[in-house]
Amino acid sequence: FKIVHDMDEAFVGADVVYPKSWGPLVTMQDESRMVETIRRYEGWICDERRMALAKEDAIYMHCLPADRGVEVTDAVIDGPQSVVYDQAENRMHVQNAIMALTMGGR
Repeated sequence: FKIVHDMDEAFVGADVVYPKSWGPLVTMQDESRMVETIRRYEGWICDERRMALAKEDAIYMHCLPADRGVEVTDAVIDGPQSVVYDQAENRMHVQNAIMALTMGGR
């Protein structure tokens, strides 16, 4: 695990790509703050060029919902490296198990 401040650098040689945006813009009350955030992170998108920087067998993950065309391109999220739907299904099973355990199930 390594923290970097350059998105391209983060993709280089990656086994797993799990980019996340800076928050849901629709929940921002201050329109000027929303516009500023959009401008600041204008290039923050996972696209085919960046995925090509990762390892050939790298996978793309996202907790969903993803803002298509803003966070990720359709080609990446729907592409062969994307495991977002498997990830969502597995998360559902884990959440169900946790709920069952908290309600006294085994």
